[in-house]
Amino acid sequence: MDVKDIRNVAIIAHVDHGKTTLVDKLLKDSHTFRDNQDMGELIMDNNDLERERGITILAKNTAIKWKDYKINILDTPGHADFSGEVERIMKMVDGVVLVVDAYEGTMPQTRFVLKKAFEAHLKPIVVINKVDKPSARIAEVIDEVLELFIDLGCDDDQLEFPICYTSAMNNTSSLDPDVSTQKEGMDPLLDLIVKEIPAPNQDKDAPLQFQPCLLDYTDFQGRIGIGKIARGTIHVNDTVSCCRLDGSIKQFRIQKLYGFFGLDRVEINEAYSGDIVGISGLADISVGETVCPVGKEEPLEKISISEPTVQMTFGTNTSPFCGKDGKLVTASKIEDRLFRETQKDVSLRVERVDMKEEWIVSGRGELHLGILIENMRREGFEFQVSRPHVILHEENGVMMEPYEYCVIDLPSETAGAIIEMMGNRHGNLETMTNTETQTRLIYTIPSRGLIGFNTNFMTLTKGYGIINHSFLDYRPLDNVNVGTRKTGVLVSMADGQSTAYSLGALEDRGVMFVGPGEQIYEGMIVGESNKDTDLAVNVVKAKQQTNTRSSNKDTTVVLKKPRILTLEACLEFINDDELVEVTPSHIRLRKKILDTVERKKFDSKVRMGETDKTLL
Repeated sequence: MDVKDIRNVAIIAHVDHGKTTLVDKLLKDSHTFRDNQDMGELIMDNNDLERERGITILAKNTAIKWKDYKINILDTPGHADFSGEVERIMKMVDGVVLVVDAYEGTMPQTRFVLKKAFEAHLKPIVVINKVDKPSARIAEVIDEVLELFIDLGCDDDQLEFPICYTSAMNNTSSLDPDVSTQKEGMDPLLDLIVKEIPAPNQDKDAPLQFQPCLLDYTDFQGRIGIGKIARGTIHVNDTVSCCRLDGSIKQFRIQKLYGFFGLDRVEINEAYSGDIVGISGLADISVGETVCPVGKEEPLEKISISEPTVQMTFGTNTSPFCGKDGKLVTASKIEDRLFRETQKDVSLRVERVDMKEEWIVSGRGELHLGILIENMRREGFEFQVSRPHVILHEENGVMMEPYEYCVIDLPSETAGAIIEMMGNRHGNLETMTNTETQTRLIYTIPSRGLIGFNTNFMTLTKGYGIINHSFLDYRPLDNVNVGTRKTGVLVSMADGQSTAYSLGALEDRGVMFVGPGEQIYEGMIVGESNKDTDLAVNVVKAKQQTNTRSSNKDTTVVLKKPRILTLEACLEFINDDELVEVTPSHIRLRKKILDTVERKKFDSKVRMGETDKTLL
């Protein structure tokens, strides 16, 4: 195919604005699948976690035929925690389709992804999605998009952006803002992509340059590097050089070359500059390396990725239940898995702690690291993790901390409680707007102020609140304690099986996390105290059995339902002297010091100022 008939485009947007649904409809309307082939919904979200959570985690590529053109489409995540996926694919495309919700308008991640597109000098097409909603405010949202373009310093060509109006859920579109002009199908958008997105540069006779931006894996071929051919031609069985990230060069043979159509990876024999392909043959090929002809090694510029802002400590499981559940428990297995993750996730950093079976893992946020933990757990790993901490930077002798731009939408009657909570976490209210029933709050807040925020936020807003945030900048560190839990915990002082008798006697001490019949060990956190101090409790004590009849008839113990915490809720809940134990079947909270007597001695030293909890 002539390179003039190729279009490379990324679909970018804030979370839940309809990117993946839109890609579904583009695939179906281009007749990529047979008419009798039922592919379901959210075709591109094929990861189990993506389907369970309803979010896109990994950037994915597909290709469709439209008239005489081939359109390579990259679907990207909308969450700020996975923005590294967005950054690295900008080199693979020549234009972007910016999807904006017709009601919500521009949001924090809209700003971030659009800024990255402008930095890569890409041509934008704007899609105003969900125009069928009764609450849609199309004209105001277009003004917001225009203001955002100007605010981000776009050039004149980018400012003259074409607009398509769609309802991806209903599979209708139009180039007219009048909703009555909506017609079935995405033909107007597909025609707009062909017309407005420039064809890739054609330089197929020059020496080869190919840079993987995404990675895939198969059991038969191993690692597959996916990217755009910057120049030249590539063939199966070519012997080529790989310019590694460390400056070294390694030669290998291209064993397989893949093109893409729909959801299929198709073997091809050759490909030319401008097309997006996958290659196999080098077992440890990495994102950002450059494949060149032997003797003509000219590496492309390395892919620039924003630095992580949050880190936590991963370690081998040291609880008494170690090895009872997981199959992969050793330090070597965990280390290998963590470093393998860095090969495909360029925004993740892993560093081994000297003389310990622990690793500092740094990422974009709690969700980013939480997804890694959940994936490892499902693969059979067993380990423990610490509370997340923000990453501090030193500039000119001044310690700097990351700040977030935060947008909160919530029912108006709950706004007062959230404003108070954000104030306690040192959030600075920038703007506040009201409608009849809804309030929008825009804050700048230290990143550490958002750690442990979501659980209380959802409780106070009765589940109706929506919070979105993205990294803003670094500012001088304010040495005020922000975001730590104010209440103490109930900690088991004995090993055994929890009993209804002991749990019933402890219910007035706080909220329990365990029910009767669960295996408990000393130092395990079994509940949240209703006081601000920790309390050692016995949840395994059974009622003494005697043959003496009580004067009062025994009554059946009726227990309150224990609070079940998700993985993210556990990470938000723990303090610096606590850990989350993660196994394939269980998520437990525990103290770092399990022994009750030793822990009380340590806590006494902390209160006396003789030591620091962070030394644990």
